[in-house]
Amino acid sequence: MLRLGVPSKGRLMDKTFDWFGKRGLTLTRSGSDREYAGHVEGADIALVMLSAGEIPRELAAGRIHLGVTGSDLVRERLTRWDTRVKALAPMGFGHADLILAVPKVWIDVDTLDDLDAACAQFRATHGHRLRIATKYHRLVRDFLRQNGVADYQLVDSQGATEGTVLNHTAEAIADITSTGETMRANHLKVLDDGLIHASQATLFRALDAPWDKAAKAVLEDLRERLA
Repeated sequence: MLRLGVPSKGRLMDKTFDWFGKRGLTLTRSGSDREYAGHVEGADIALVMLSAGEIPRELAAGRIHLGVTGSDLVRERLTRWDTRVKALAPMGFGHADLILAVPKVWIDVDTLDDLDAACAQFRATHGHRLRIATKYHRLVRDFLRQNGVADYQLVDSQGATEGTVLNHTAEAIADITSTGETMRANHLKVLDDGLIHASQATLFRALDAPWDKAAKAVLEDLRERLA
């Protein structure tokens, strides 16, 4: 039997259920909101209810065949993600951009080149590297390296990343945003070329899951529905 991992609560779960419903598969949650079990009508699929953050791990381990989660989470949490999972379908919801933002008062910093110069100047002036607060260390580090930005340090943000600049625990941030309202409320501006990743909910296939004949048959049926 094919195992499908889906978000266990909230808008992501509701929109995932709607998305599959439009393709002829009825996903339902069993019992109360505290019960992490579900059922699929229309295919031989076992529904696995997980948090969106757990799904990349379960896909990589091959414990689920398919999973719905944010493309940002897959890229952040899985090393060499494209050798472990394959994107089957972008789902058209859960849109959010991972961006780089700096204080609005930095009137001379609008691009990554400007940020690189600011990092060098900051270290020369203060004797330590400019701090960028984020929860997405791998994605941000790779992006900055590819764009030639140096002399910075990433600091882990476990709470409201947008508030770290006002609280003087970082000089800049890299975080997920959907509307930009929170950025503006905290007097931050997104760099003109500071889009790190445009994320959305995506149906992923685990490459190392046990793809026996029955699971492959269900997958082919699902591909036809997606087409």
